[in-house]
Amino acid sequence: MYRVTGRTRRGPGGPRVQRAGAHGAAAGKPTGRPVPPVVLALRRLPQPRLTGLGAGLFASAVMLTLGFLDLLLLDGSPVVYGLLFLPVSALTALWVRTADLVTAPIGVPIAFAVGVVPIAGGTGGFGGQAMAVVTALAVHAGWLYGGTLVAGLIASVRKVREMGRRQHLVRTAAATPAAGSPAGTSAAGEAPGAGGRGPSSGRTPRRRPVA
Repeated sequence: MYRVTGRTRRGPGGPRVQRAGAHGAAAGKPTGRPVPPVVLALRRLPQPRLTGLGAGLFASAVMLTLGFLDLLLLDGSPVVYGLLFLPVSALTALWVRTADLVTAPIGVPIAFAVGVVPIAGGTGGFGGQAMAVVTALAVHAGWLYGGTLVAGLIASVRKVREMGRRQHLVRTAAATPAAGSPAGTSAAGEAPGAGGRGPSSGRTPRRRPVA
């Protein structure tokens, strides 16, 4: 009498597939640098995304409110108004959406002109008020240029970062198909000899006599 015995053998592609999986798991470990606490604190702040028109209306409304408060509390101090204009310009450039970044340096000077109306001190009707606003803009042009510069710098940095992020995504998408499947695997993603289709699947099991 004879007894048929089968011997399980490891396919030639098994270890290679295992090594590829282990390499992929090791590559998935986070290798980024630690984020500074200041950046973490800024990320926790609210970050709305305003359109170009919304950012202009936001800056104009805030500066008009600050102008009235400056008139009521500090008798229209231009220094306080100019100092408050700088953070408003920065927030406008930070909160406008990426597609409308170019509108940030345009909207903040308009907001400055709207907010300076209460503290301009014009008299004599519309003509006198308009001349007072023009005079205030000319006298306090330093604050106007400073806020516009802050908004322009922040918008430029955001634009450069967005362009770099898009280029990184393009390079990643181009490198992913080029990597292909691991060596030693078939088109179906299985190693030769795995699943009973390798070279050892067609061999006849050996027979040996039973004592």
